[in-house]
Amino acid sequence: MFTTFRNAWKIEDLRKKLLFTLLVIVVYRLACCMPVPFISSDALTNLLGDNGSLLDIMDMFSGGAFSQATLGALAVQPYINASIIIQLLTVAIPALENLAKEGEEGRRKLTRITRYTGAGIALALSFGYYWLLRSQGVLSYTEGFSGVFAAIVIILSFAAGSMFIQWLGEQIDQKGIGNGISLLIFAGIVSRFGSMFNTVRTYITLALAGMTKYFFFLPLLLILALVVIVLIVILNAAERRIPVQYAKRVVGRKMYGGQSSHIPIKVNMSGVMPIIFASAILSIPSTIGTFLPGLNNQTDHPFWYAFFHLFHSNSGFYAVMYFILIIMFNYFYVAIQYNPVEIANNLRNNNGAIPGYRPGKPTSDFITKVLGKITFTGALFLGVVASLPSIISMITGLPVSLGGTSLLIVVGVALDTSRSLESYMLMRHHKGFLE
Repeated sequence: MFTTFRNAWKIEDLRKKLLFTLLVIVVYRLACCMPVPFISSDALTNLLGDNGSLLDIMDMFSGGAFSQATLGALAVQPYINASIIIQLLTVAIPALENLAKEGEEGRRKLTRITRYTGAGIALALSFGYYWLLRSQGVLSYTEGFSGVFAAIVIILSFAAGSMFIQWLGEQIDQKGIGNGISLLIFAGIVSRFGSMFNTVRTYITLALAGMTKYFFFLPLLLILALVVIVLIVILNAAERRIPVQYAKRVVGRKMYGGQSSHIPIKVNMSGVMPIIFASAILSIPSTIGTFLPGLNNQTDHPFWYAFFHLFHSNSGFYAVMYFILIIMFNYFYVAIQYNPVEIANNLRNNNGAIPGYRPGKPTSDFITKVLGKITFTGALFLGVVASLPSIISMITGLPVSLGGTSLLIVVGVALDTSRSLESYMLMRHHKGFLE
């Protein structure tokens, strides 16, 4: 991968694209550092922690900008939510499904719909974020007209910041290299690596001070991180290839077909979407507990205290439910992406067949069976990687700064960007750079 980046730098067009991408990422990080008027800089620091609430997830995607209530606090979260909603509605609403099948023009219309939906979600989240800040008493303005003006400025600043960041991602798609939104999420997660290094330094200090458990914890954590990264790299590239044989046919004086091909089915075809779905569902109780701090008092409300603590990220119940939900959502996401009956019909219409299986229902049944096995393997992998930090924290009692979701996103985006560079160089016939 590093060789690919080094060779890409030698090509003038790619070098311009890389520099433009880096410039956009710098602008994005500057937006995440610009304060919004009428708000203190450490607005939500006391509300955030490692309990797995929705606020913690939003803070991770924004690279810490959410906890500081800056211009980029919402980051790409509204656009991600809009993309998920439109993608799910495409399966349920025939009009959107027809748009998805119309080719480039249909995709442009869907992108426009997603953009407008993201703007609406950004306004709604900005309004909710304003009320959260107001309830915490971190706003600096007087009541009356100035209070209304401050509320309008705060809400519009958050919404405009989110739309600006979405526009930056689109600029990367058009003029840069790689997927713009993914690269911005990547930049936000990488910007939090400093806290991870501070945690490691603290562990080293405690180990040198005589706390022996840290001598075993640090090497184990490093080995597990390396193993997880290697597994992510391997399984991101792993795929099952179903062989397809096309029959020969004569059209006029020419003969077509007769060649062999395959249907690629990736092991991790759903990416991190099941993890995001599972995290969002399990974060709801913790988020409610964050807004109702009185119920977290063990003496006054023992039942609610025990209930909310079940959904903390370092509890055994959370790890088990997280693992189960990831597997369930992985099957759901694959089901809305792949239609074995449609694939079988397309093969039959193009005179193609899977060797050993008749066209039609036997072919679709075979594809369904293969999809089930591959989906289970990918779901098991995602569940183990995502639940591993919670399991380590539960066993050792020590917080793990870098979660499985972060590793999946960072490694996945790096690999996708590397593949984009390789494809661009192959298209320009720079074959020697890839040897």
